[in-house]
Amino acid sequence: MKQIHALIITLGILLLTAASVTAQKPSSRLIDIAHIEGARSNQLVGYGLVVGLDGTGDSQQTIFTAQSVANMLVKFGIKVSATTMKTKNVAAVMVTADLPPFQRPGSKIDIVVSSLGDAKTLQGGTLLQAPLQGADGNIYAVAQGSIAVGGFFAGSGGSSSNKNHTLVGRIPNGAIVERPVPTTLSDGKTINVLLDSPDFQTAAHVAEAINESLGKGSAVAKDAATIQVNSAPDNMITLIAKIGDIQVVESSTAKVIVNERTGTVVIGGSVKLSPAAIAHGNLSIEVSSQTQSQVAALPGGKVVEQSQTQSTVKSTEQSAHMIYMQPGNSLQDLVHALNELKVTPRDVIAILQSLKQAGALHADLEII
Repeated sequence: MKQIHALIITLGILLLTAASVTAQKPSSRLIDIAHIEGARSNQLVGYGLVVGLDGTGDSQQTIFTAQSVANMLVKFGIKVSATTMKTKNVAAVMVTADLPPFQRPGSKIDIVVSSLGDAKTLQGGTLLQAPLQGADGNIYAVAQGSIAVGGFFAGSGGSSSNKNHTLVGRIPNGAIVERPVPTTLSDGKTINVLLDSPDFQTAAHVAEAINESLGKGSAVAKDAATIQVNSAPDNMITLIAKIGDIQVVESSTAKVIVNERTGTVVIGGSVKLSPAAIAHGNLSIEVSSQTQSQVAALPGGKVVEQSQTQSTVKSTEQSAHMIYMQPGNSLQDLVHALNELKVTPRDVIAILQSLKQAGALHADLEII
């Protein structure tokens, strides 16, 4: 009897421990799931020339490359006709970059260089000075430097060999910031915290966590993405640093992401299933043809070749497997069931779409 009581007590402790572990949801720093309104990056774009290519640049059919080279040489006092110029060692490119907030003149940022013409590769090339402008037309940075390409290209006599994509390269710290972007974080009274993934529950949790840390009434959730926090001009930076370290319980959204182009399926941990039965079977149809030729002698001594084609159609269907999903089954149960069916990613996509149409998949099915 004592052993039974001890066993019951042990089972009770295990159940309480499991319940407490289940109740504990992972938390994240506020700075990792949100940002301050006004502290945003800006996209920059520019046009430039890459020189020093080993005969892999733009051909003469890319007219704007020759015109760009001719215009560039004019600045150095050299006049050359664009129609008679060969630019095999030069490629026209577009230069893009993201200018992070709070960057000052003299700071360096990374840039991406992409071929604009019909160049074969940018390997070994050097980008000449190219101004980068924002959407307002102002120049905010100037780019220049040697391009790093994550691959190689080699070709001669009509044969070529390449690895990865060599028409796009990067230049780490390849642009120098020339003009700062004005940034306004506060109106002097409040600052707005914007969630990266808007969610009403997460917004409520953020406002509650800030009020617990700074005092009641310090923050209020305006909508699913905006939390307004009271601030004072003299301690705004300290306030932002403090609320950035606050731990917040993020609400998990039940979502399934499907990429039909690559066959990639990502299933969130909060996905639940209603009772459903899944059957899977492959139907393979093989069509083959065989041509037979024979020689027939016609009256008069003429020989005529005759061809006959025989077609064969074979149909093979594997035995279907049926798996029943219990109410409230989670991601682990769904993955286990799909593994039991030994389905491919393409089949998984079809099964998920069918489950969603049947109302058995309780999640947002997003196809990209």
